[in-house]
Amino acid sequence: MMDMLPTLKALADETRFRIINLLLSHDLCVGALADQLNISKAAVSQHLQILRKAGLVRGEKRGYWTHYIVDKDAIHRIAQDLINQANQTPTPG
Repeated sequence: MMDMLPTLKALADETRFRIINLLLSHDLCVGALADQLNISKAAVSQHLQILRKAGLVRGEKRGYWTHYIVDKDAIHRIAQDLINQANQTPTPG
C-alpha cells in the first residue's frame, strides 16, 4: 500500500487530475496545457514534474516541444492495486 501513496498524492490535486484527463485524450505540450487550464506554463511544468516522478506521465520530444503522454499502464496498475487492496480489507459487520 505504501508504494501507492506517491501516485495517489499526485492525483489528489485537482489541477494534476485535470492534466491527466486532458492527456488521456491528446498528447499536449506545456503551452497547450497552460492554455487549456488557464494557468501559467511554470505552474504546468511543476505539476508535470510531480506527475512524472509518480510515474503517471512521460515526455516525448517532438521537434522543439516536448509532448506529454499518460502512462496508461501505470493507471491500470494503480487501479488494480486499489482493487486488490479493497478485496483484502475485511468488511465491517
